[in-house]
Amino acid sequence: MTEFKHAMGTKVQDRITRYTGIVVARTEWMYGCLRYTVQAQELKDGKPVEAHCFDEDQLELVDQGILNTTTPRGGDRDDVRRVADPSR
Repeated sequence: MTEFKHAMGTKVQDRITRYTGIVVARTEWMYGCLRYTVQAQELKDGKPVEAHCFDEDQLELVDQGILNTTTPRGGDRDDVRRVADPSR
């Protein structure tokens, strides 16, 4: 499993655009590109600003521990078994 540089819930900033926000998702692409979805904390016209995706190397850490994301929210189950195919 790939190690991500930035944890979920940390505050990061894009080095190019200076877009700042909270890491809300991380994805690993087929050829090794690691991307982060960053959600801004401010509102525009009373609505959240659209989230944007950035490559890992484009982001710099601004602040850690904005959100506590250490509580498991799902994932692998202990005993996953495939149901047998019906016989004829």
